[in-house]
Amino acid sequence: MKKQIAERFLSIYQVPYKSLYFAPGRVNLIGEHTDYNDGFVFPCALEFGTYVAISLRSDQVIRVCAGNFSDEFNQWQISSEVPTDPDCLWSNYLRGVCAVLRQQGHQLQGMDVYIEGNVPRGAGLSSSASLSVAFAKALSDTNNLGLSVSELARIAQSAENDFAGCSCGIMDQLASAGGKEGHALLLDCRDLSFTLVGIPAHLDILIIDSRVERNLVGSEYNDRRADCEKAAQALGVRTLRETTLEALEQKRNELDLLVYRRARHVLTENERTERCAAALKSGDMAVVAETMHNSHVSMRDDFEITVPEIDFIVETVAAQLNNDGGVRMTGGGFGGCVVALVPNAKSNAIEADVKARYLAEFGKEPNVYHCKAKDGARVL
Repeated sequence: MKKQIAERFLSIYQVPYKSLYFAPGRVNLIGEHTDYNDGFVFPCALEFGTYVAISLRSDQVIRVCAGNFSDEFNQWQISSEVPTDPDCLWSNYLRGVCAVLRQQGHQLQGMDVYIEGNVPRGAGLSSSASLSVAFAKALSDTNNLGLSVSELARIAQSAENDFAGCSCGIMDQLASAGGKEGHALLLDCRDLSFTLVGIPAHLDILIIDSRVERNLVGSEYNDRRADCEKAAQALGVRTLRETTLEALEQKRNELDLLVYRRARHVLTENERTERCAAALKSGDMAVVAETMHNSHVSMRDDFEITVPEIDFIVETVAAQLNNDGGVRMTGGGFGGCVVALVPNAKSNAIEADVKARYLAEFGKEPNVYHCKAKDGARVL
């Protein structure tokens, strides 16, 4: 990939790149739609990600070429307020990073940029976070800003919230910025503290892409967030992290049924996430299996974000496991991927079984990736 990007950069800009940055996509093992409620999540960074190659300019123009979008160009001035571009949606993730840094008082240097990624788009592995985190890391290093992992994540999140129009939480960006090889991050989204939990070497992270594409911007994702905010307001707290399942049950008859069920998912999911991380750390795979199963049921029934294809994959994989692994939908929902922790010795057989059954049921094969946890954003 480095050789390919070097050749592409030289052919486009007629000079070699000065630096190459990488930020990974992520998969969330458990803890869904809890991050924007200040709850717990349990992601790990992947080997897929976004590459950002840069060279410096003598003016204050950022010019970007996107390899994944047919070498489309976009550019903007960083000497004045950075606007969004309604005709080039991918650029708004990058424009947003520049705008946030300028709002914080940072001076930025002009750059020529080439971006290319290999995160499957629309699958729920957070290609958008890897793009904005990689670009934020490039700007931090190039301009000697010295941004920390949490600062990179916050800036990338603001870019996605305020410029790209998706009210995402902080999980995707923090996992991309702060991932560590061989580990998942038990992340407390209230204060951005996290604990690294080793993933046993005998486990394969199997990611099964249903090929049902998602588009969360301006859609059901934001509706779910609004439901959670309504529940918190009714319970007299700022976020659902500040209440309990018992308090929710006491107010059950005063809440809209839909709002109640959304809140019930979040509160039970926080408890499951902490239990799952502790169980993985101690090697108790029966509890890992139980918590991942219950997470999927809650997403299906209370949060209503699964689709038939996803449920089918989860049931097919679960039938092959004997409390020696776990499986659930991962990501924002309405398509995307299933994540499974499976013994290495079973992963190939599970892949073959899922592909055959899915093809017979839906007329297409899912894409299956065998992954390990990798490091977060870095210069290559």
